[in-house]
Amino acid sequence: MPDSKTAGGQKAPKGAGKSSFELINTDTFQSMLPIQEGATVLDLACGKGLYSLFLAPLAGEKGRIYAADLWEQGLEMLEQEAKEKNITTIRTMKTDATEKVDIDPNSIDLCLMATVLHDFKEMNAAEKVLDQVKNLLKPGGCLAVVEFKKIDGPPGPPVHLRLTPDETKRLATDSGYTAIESADLGEYNYLMTFKAPE
Repeated sequence: MPDSKTAGGQKAPKGAGKSSFELINTDTFQSMLPIQEGATVLDLACGKGLYSLFLAPLAGEKGRIYAADLWEQGLEMLEQEAKEKNITTIRTMKTDATEKVDIDPNSIDLCLMATVLHDFKEMNAAEKVLDQVKNLLKPGGCLAVVEFKKIDGPPGPPVHLRLTPDETKRLATDSGYTAIESADLGEYNYLMTFKAPE
């Protein structure tokens, strides 16, 4: 993701340190996700991993959460938090989501992209990222996209960068996904789920 600031001498990706997780209705979020015991989940561009920490107990001890981000400091924060909570199923990965993510094809049950699709679109990389995720998901696997409503902030990015639900749906369906459902996650965010090709 684009560099925006420096943390400890290291450039941090755009939006690093912020998380929409603190803004959403987690009950609605959980009810929308087809996540079961033993699921393999990819939290793409996970930041400091608040979503990963929430998803890990849902996938259970036999599950696996891949938490992928470029922001090394955020991944270290996640590792420390997971250790304190005795969560052993999260695997952090320092990776650029616009490049190859080193996970076996057709191995992911659910991929979460929480308030990052608009960043990829701004970088003209949304199609590339969505195609890569489609390759990682199992046939019929789920893509879950959290985005900011197209309203003035803060919180969130400038309104001109935000995606309406129709824009989010178009990006995903143009990449071969099938829309499943959408939900309001509170004052600032919405969630849309999509199915990868069978």
